[in-house]
Amino acid sequence: MRYLLVDAHSVIFAWPELRSLHAKRMSLAREELVKKLTQFQDLSDYRVVAVFDGQGAKISATVNSGGIQVFYSSARQTADSIIERLVAKYGQEHDLTVVTNDHLEQQTATTFGAIAMPVEAFLAWLHEAERGLQKDLKKLLLRR
Repeated sequence: MRYLLVDAHSVIFAWPELRSLHAKRMSLAREELVKKLTQFQDLSDYRVVAVFDGQGAKISATVNSGGIQVFYSSARQTADSIIERLVAKYGQEHDLTVVTNDHLEQQTATTFGAIAMPVEAFLAWLHEAERGLQKDLKKLLLRR
């Protein structure tokens, strides 16, 4: 199984449309990112795990209706620490790719056997997957 671990706020702040939504209301940016990551999971052979910095008393984890797993860190820790813990635990047994612009987190990920991907590279990959889907849909519609 291949997993994509996403430092969600790293992606939000690197993506102009999501950064603009975040400035208006943080929850809108989070919802839109989860929607995009769900689409990516549907188009790829990756299971997606999004990790957000949270504000609660403890870590929370949910699986949204699209099937991606979403973690929120507690107020006392960061999303980075959750991602690092997941990579340390599962890096040797699964194919993990970590999407982040945090250089220390990238180093930690590669130390434990994961691939580190800068957010900009992931966004290019995501947009390419969306374009591929659009082309496939056009082909299907033309066959009718």
